[in-house]
Amino acid sequence: MIRSGRARLLLGAATVVLACQTASTQMLSYTSGQTVSPAFEGWEKNDDGSFNMMFGYMNRNWEEEVNVPLGAENSFSPGEPDQDQPTRFLPRRNRFVFKVRVPKDWGKKELVWTLTTRGKTERAYGTLREDSLVDNLVQASEQGALGAGISSPEIRANQPPLLTLDGGDRRAQIGQPLTLIAFAKDDGVPKPRFGPDSRESRLIAQARANAFGRMFGAKPSNTTPPATPPPGPPRGTQAFDPAAQRPPSAITVGSQTGLRHSCFVYRGAGRVTFTPAQAKVWEDTRSGANSPWAPRWMAPAVPADGKYTVAANFEDPGTYTIRCLASDGALNTTKDIVVTVTK
Repeated sequence: MIRSGRARLLLGAATVVLACQTASTQMLSYTSGQTVSPAFEGWEKNDDGSFNMMFGYMNRNWEEEVNVPLGAENSFSPGEPDQDQPTRFLPRRNRFVFKVRVPKDWGKKELVWTLTTRGKTERAYGTLREDSLVDNLVQASEQGALGAGISSPEIRANQPPLLTLDGGDRRAQIGQPLTLIAFAKDDGVPKPRFGPDSRESRLIAQARANAFGRMFGAKPSNTTPPATPPPGPPRGTQAFDPAAQRPPSAITVGSQTGLRHSCFVYRGAGRVTFTPAQAKVWEDTRSGANSPWAPRWMAPAVPADGKYTVAANFEDPGTYTIRCLASDGALNTTKDIVVTVTK
């Protein structure tokens, strides 16, 4: 009996350890070496009766950008295998990356995106199922700009930013920066969630002022606080501020709102750097990341004329598609420019 009881005890302990190890393994995150899964995000109807099927993807790496050239390992069917899908896959979750237009008589057919990474083939199946219909509110919620069930006449009327690029396709040389100019404009909806003009920023400033006043209130009467408390961190920085360093309260992804602009490589396997450093367009939720999904991130100030100037420096020859993205945190607008790079 004693041996039997001891055996059961050891077996139970081993089971607990194994369960903990399994749970720990399931929670592991990786910087590189993982696969990419294509994703069907939903569909929308166009004014002419045709439809747009929207796709994104999940790159399971936190750092590695995975390149998959067009071909059997990155293709669509039926129809043209090239449907403007990316060939460079940025880390983590990327939503509503591109659209594929299908005719109004598409019916119940499937549009299939096949993607193979590290020997594993996965597919996303686009259909016009009624439960896959997506509108602007769904997109805003999925990208983290709205909480679940939040709506208002103002947010329902929100429109994506306007974006234009200066010039067409370009040529560049290795080591010679190429200047890209974009003009972005937004309707101001939704308002910035965090930044100099946001409600949260005003609350933080008021809390700082109250604390500053209490601190000086404990001093002798001949000590008076300045008329205004020290300013908070400027937009575009993450300087230490105890009030601004509180962890986020939401357990789901949340995006900062307000107009922002970024350039990134959409197609092309070579090395490219951008100046100034561009805010990430993928859901990097790590504290301190230059990402709208990072806690307390603040977008750089919007230029008065809406003009964004970015220098792209190419280190490898080839043909690249550079995508410029303007977002208000809820809805996105993209424009592409093809750059041919030589030595």
